[in-house]
Amino acid sequence: MSWNIHGAVGLDGRYDLDRVLEAVRRHDPDIVSLQEVDSRGEAPGERPLDRLAGALGGNVAEACTVRSPDGDYGHVLISRWPIEGCRLHDISVRRREPRAAIEATIRSPSGDIHVISVHFGLDIWERRRQALRLKALAQASRAPLRIALGDFNDWIWPEPVATTLRSVYPAVAIHRSFPARLPVFRLDRLYCAPAAALRASFVDRSAGIASDHLPLVVDLDPAAG
Repeated sequence: MSWNIHGAVGLDGRYDLDRVLEAVRRHDPDIVSLQEVDSRGEAPGERPLDRLAGALGGNVAEACTVRSPDGDYGHVLISRWPIEGCRLHDISVRRREPRAAIEATIRSPSGDIHVISVHFGLDIWERRRQALRLKALAQASRAPLRIALGDFNDWIWPEPVATTLRSVYPAVAIHRSFPARLPVFRLDRLYCAPAAALRASFVDRSAGIASDHLPLVVDLDPAAG
């Protein structure tokens, strides 16, 4: 599952982390990537990451891209299964918002899964550079199943991220996910290799009140690798 939770601020302008937790639990994902996890000002005395990790799984990899006196901001990878070999890669582009990629190996019962969790930038040239970095990471992996998931912000034709990643990830789960009220743009995606591992995918429209993005839910077969 991948979801940009918009700091747990829903379409009604209300901060409510419980709505996010409820929506994620409904699908009971083995692996979940959450973007825009934000503790700055919205939840005094509460660190959303700690609640998310405690409720969704004890195996966590975190990328805090912004730190401030009143909290942190970034994205997180949470897994039911052990996370090993976790590395954070700085994929920031000068004068743009700080960005990072979480690279990890998840030890599933069916074999290793190479996972890259990202939240790409808003500028097209920024995303081109970030996609090239991600492609290099994917090419270096020898895991039988390789996925990249997150908010890729790839909406301008001819979709430079998708074009760059096609050679290393032959399958992609992609749906209209933003804005949640009336989704038009296909920003939230999961790229996968081999293609046979991707079975099905959809966005959960019932979770639309909890964020400005809809969550992407994907069914993968690790044994297909």
